[in-house]
Amino acid sequence: MDAMNLSEPDLRKRWTRILPAVFITYSLAYLDRANYGFGAAAGLAQTLHISGYQSSLLGALFFLGYCLPQIPAIILVQRYSARLLIFLALVAWGGFAALTGVIRTYWLLVLDRFLLGVAESFVFPALLIVLTRWFIRSERSRANSLMILANPVTVLWMSAVTGFLIRARGWQQAFILEGLVAVVWGGFWLALMRDRPKDARWLSPAARADLEGVLDHEQRRLPQIANFWIAFRQPNVLRLSINYFFWSLGIYGFVLWLPVVIRNSTKAGMGTTGLVAALPYLVSVIVMVVVSHYSDRSGQRRKYVWPLLMLGGLALAGSFFSVDRSFPVAYAGLIVAASCMYAPYGPFWAMVPELLPRNVVGETMALINCIGALGGFFGTWLVGVLQTFTGSSAAGFLLMSVSLILAGGLLLGVKPLPETHLGLEAEAH
Repeated sequence: MDAMNLSEPDLRKRWTRILPAVFITYSLAYLDRANYGFGAAAGLAQTLHISGYQSSLLGALFFLGYCLPQIPAIILVQRYSARLLIFLALVAWGGFAALTGVIRTYWLLVLDRFLLGVAESFVFPALLIVLTRWFIRSERSRANSLMILANPVTVLWMSAVTGFLIRARGWQQAFILEGLVAVVWGGFWLALMRDRPKDARWLSPAARADLEGVLDHEQRRLPQIANFWIAFRQPNVLRLSINYFFWSLGIYGFVLWLPVVIRNSTKAGMGTTGLVAALPYLVSVIVMVVVSHYSDRSGQRRKYVWPLLMLGGLALAGSFFSVDRSFPVAYAGLIVAASCMYAPYGPFWAMVPELLPRNVVGETMALINCIGALGGFFGTWLVGVLQTFTGSSAAGFLLMSVSLILAGGLLLGVKPLPETHLGLEAEAH
């Protein structure tokens, strides 16, 4: 049994029904964590009468809440319904995001940002699990990339819309409005999504059987692992986790503080700052699609990840050396860096289900994402602290540069499974 069984026209509906729902859900999750950078650039600290250090801590606390409950939550997703639990998360995180624009007491905001992270904690690995249940190996990098495109696409439109929304209504109302959108979308998610192909009445019985058959066949080719504690001790899992820590340190420091860097360098208004901040993400969208296509076409993953991370690190280093001398040169480096940070996501997350069986893959993806959340915490916090205490973005971008180069180097140690396990071409090159 192979991908040729999936030629039935009914199965094309997965790309127009499952992926848009997953894309929008992840887009809203990313919106409600990343718009904090625009609030910070718009004067959140001045409005609340808090220090730059306290503002940096507020931005970073999301990631502590995001990290802690992921593995227990994913165990619940595996045991019960990803569809229902993601619905509950949408309502919860939308409410907490909206409260960011309502609360005026610093310590209540600390609690709110932490709880926002808790509410979003398991959504990304849960959505990846959903995709492993709906798309086969030869489709998975593209499916992952099309979901994760929500990341740069969200920042792209958020950079434009949130900037103008803050200018028109203020940062508090921007947070309220953007949080409530997630609550409303929860009802649409519940109506559109089903946990597995066998539950989808919009597929014919033959299409459901074909898809489930190919997915089961792929699982039988993988080496069996008794439980997730054993999976966590696998050398590949450890390397992927550490890689994702440094990768996330770089990318989240970049996302949350790019608007501040641009505004400080150009002295532009929030509307212009948003537009200038959008271009790196537009280029990233194009590069992500190209990289995921060639990864699926070749059946290889690793070689589409590590070189790009290293190139992204070098581009950030170029921004480090030029940011105080020439903003256009530094900005060009940021465009290259953003593209290289985002492009490998699809192949990276396609690697995990190809290394581990489904009984442990969810918890393993949650572990990797959890370690990445710690990287996000340190990236957001340290870049903000360096910006506050040095008065320049240069040191923060140097930190992100080194992190990305380390992330790329660590991935070189990930060993592909022997060809006999997957019946596919090894990815050692």
